Amino acid sequence: MSQPILILNGPNLNRLGKREPHIYGTTSLADVEQMCKERAEKRGYTIAFHQSNREYEIIDWIHEGIDNASGIIINAAAFTHTSVPILDALKMFDKPIIELHISNPHQREAFRHVSYISYVATGSICGLGINGYPIAVDAMIDMLNAK
Repeated sequence: MSQPILILNGPNLNRLGKREPHIYGTTSLADVEQMCKERAEKRGYTIAFHQSNREYEIIDWIHEGIDNASGIIINAAAFTHTSVPILDALKMFDKPIIELHISNPHQREAFRHVSYISYVATGSICGLGINGYPIAVDAMIDMLNAK
């Protein structure tokens, strides 16, 4: 079996389903994780799913993924617009990276229009709500199978 797909979630996503449901919906992050797990398993892959409000934990997971993950799907949340350290960690990852956002940051405040993650992402998915997660899993698996 191949290495797992690493799915990383940044700050405040632990409040998914409760925080600003008009933007992020009412589905919990645990429900999103289950959706991703089921989608990956149907296609013969596994996932490692993490969330943290701490930048250093996300960086540590990226470092672990360098040797132990087949690809990274990352919803860095607000760290997308602020974290050079996460960008630098992702630069060391030489496999596919998908940047993911539940909302469309380009329709929101101007500061959200800048993404450090985009500098290294193989592709980006945004504005599709939580449905972006299983779409990202499928896209990642398609990229991995094409190699």
